[in-house]
Amino acid sequence: MKAFRLDELEAERAANDGAYLQFLRERNMSVGLYALDAGEHDPQKPHNQDEVYFVVSGRAAITVGLETTQVARGSVIYVPAGVAHKFHHISEDLRVLVVFSPPES
Repeated sequence: MKAFRLDELEAERAANDGAYLQFLRERNMSVGLYALDAGEHDPQKPHNQDEVYFVVSGRAAITVGLETTQVARGSVIYVPAGVAHKFHHISEDLRVLVVFSPPES
């Protein structure tokens, strides 16, 4: 078993001055914490892996392909591999758990 605390992951991510912290990598998946502050631009490009976002905190919109929806704490979003997607109109600091399958390369 591996267990993680969100507050410790957030502190590690912030200490490394990055928006993304991969904290688990296994044969079939990887998991990370993604952070965007209110008003910030999301620089993502499409990924080669399927991914699932679980919004831990914050508020924003996300566009996946041609669809847009509002997200907040508790939202779960699936993004197929190769599809353009971005968070935008981030009105509250956003913290998102990201699961990639297969693992992010």
